[in-house]
Amino acid sequence: MSLQAIRFDKQNTTLQILDQLLLPYTTQYIDVTNISDAYNVIKNMQVRGAPAIAIVATFAVLVDTHNKVKVQGKQITQKDFVDSLDYLISSRPTAVNLANALNDLRQIVADYDEITDKAYSKIDKYANNLYEDDLANNYKIGANGLKYITQSLEEEGFKGAFSILTICNTGSLATSGHGTALGIIRSTHEALKEESSDKPFHLSQVFPCETRPYNQGAKLTSYELKHDKIPFTLVCDNMVSSLIREQLTKAPVKFIIIGADRIVKNGDTANKIGSFQLSTIASFFNQTQNTNIKFIVAAPRTTIDFSTEQGSDIVIEQRPSDELTTIKGPALDASGNAGEKIQVGIAPQGISVWNPAFDVTPHELIDAIVTEDEKVYTKTNGKFDLSK
Repeated sequence: MSLQAIRFDKQNTTLQILDQLLLPYTTQYIDVTNISDAYNVIKNMQVRGAPAIAIVATFAVLVDTHNKVKVQGKQITQKDFVDSLDYLISSRPTAVNLANALNDLRQIVADYDEITDKAYSKIDKYANNLYEDDLANNYKIGANGLKYITQSLEEEGFKGAFSILTICNTGSLATSGHGTALGIIRSTHEALKEESSDKPFHLSQVFPCETRPYNQGAKLTSYELKHDKIPFTLVCDNMVSSLIREQLTKAPVKFIIIGADRIVKNGDTANKIGSFQLSTIASFFNQTQNTNIKFIVAAPRTTIDFSTEQGSDIVIEQRPSDELTTIKGPALDASGNAGEKIQVGIAPQGISVWNPAFDVTPHELIDAIVTEDEKVYTKTNGKFDLSK
């Protein structure tokens, strides 16, 4: 099984993405040859994860420009180019990485009336650097998160087995590779698994939340954890409180680690719907059970939106109602083999549905923000300073 979500061929300037709607039963790549293809795979969530959609959109702009200018000999005016960027941004408006990357391309072509060879070369360099930088930064995020986890447990004097809980998918399928929140989990498992840990504590179990209504945790994070042979147990989103209580005398949940689609200036964080409630659950147990569960946000600095002061100013994407009233997946035969993909209704037709893709966790409920910076951002006097 391949965990490579994005395949870009530098030599031939072609792009393919892994269709994540077919996982975990089918591994199939889709060609992305133009702007419309990119818009559709992002909007339909065939590729998802804030870093990944920014990379796919940027590569798609490069491929589209290459096909028109280099192959077909067409001209692209600056206006047409910028219009295509705006169109792509509208596909997923909450994820700041997408807008940031495409706005960078907007600046690159600002001095060109049309896309020349020189402008194309700059677009090419930017797109490839974005991919390579994201991959390098993810490994830094993993290392920095591991360091924070180790220090936190040492300062507490914790000994024995512990667990980590996460939501949605923040791994190789959501990024260029390794992942953000799941990257920290990967790095922690490698260093602190029971058979190799040189510390008095070890990571015993990971609990991925199912992540309704799109089930990224069940479909994708479970897929990655199984591939990497990291011990895990899948739970429904509404089981978390009971799970934490159940684990108190076993391998307690010491860390809840989430990714981010947008972190604003004060540290408020937009992430997959359900993240906010995890922070409130952690806060409750910390106050009533003295559990010391750390709530960690993991994301590259490109996810920080310094132009937005607070979380209430974030535009939250609303998703179609059928994502909540139906479930899609392959029909399984008696042996568990996947067959034709079907859509099954689970709610009455014609009902009112509220289906936000994201919620906002207030900075007051976040213990640490881990980026590629060696410094892990924690609060001073209750406030984050995310400037370098």
